[in-house]
Amino acid sequence: MFDKHALTLELTFKAIRSSGAGGQHVNKVSSKIELTFNIHESLVFDEAQKARLLNKLSTKFTKDGLLIMQCDETRSQHKNKELVTKRFFELIESGLFVPKKRIPTKIPRAAVKKRLKSKRNLSEKKTNRQKPDLE
Repeated sequence: MFDKHALTLELTFKAIRSSGAGGQHVNKVSSKIELTFNIHESLVFDEAQKARLLNKLSTKFTKDGLLIMQCDETRSQHKNKELVTKRFFELIESGLFVPKKRIPTKIPRAAVKKRLKSKRNLSEKKTNRQKPDLE
């Protein structure tokens, strides 16, 4: 589908100080990772794939065609980098996924006959419940 190694080379990572509670560790360590990917400058995808990604993932991309993802789940910068790249590849694969075209099947003749027979039986049952016509 696409070359993950070549795509990894097109990603830019930036380490940022993580927010929230954590005391002194948060104040001195940049463990939050921000991943940036520019789809317009990408050489991995062809124009059709780029258009598909921009269409399906339109809410994830900025107006300039940038995809920005962040991860600050763990205290480790390396672990956060692994997590954000894993999420990035899952997002790209879901964006490029083309569902199979559904081919409608014909209803079997036996099933049609069975349905019509059950309708006829139910109709006869209801007509037998009516009062007899004495004329």
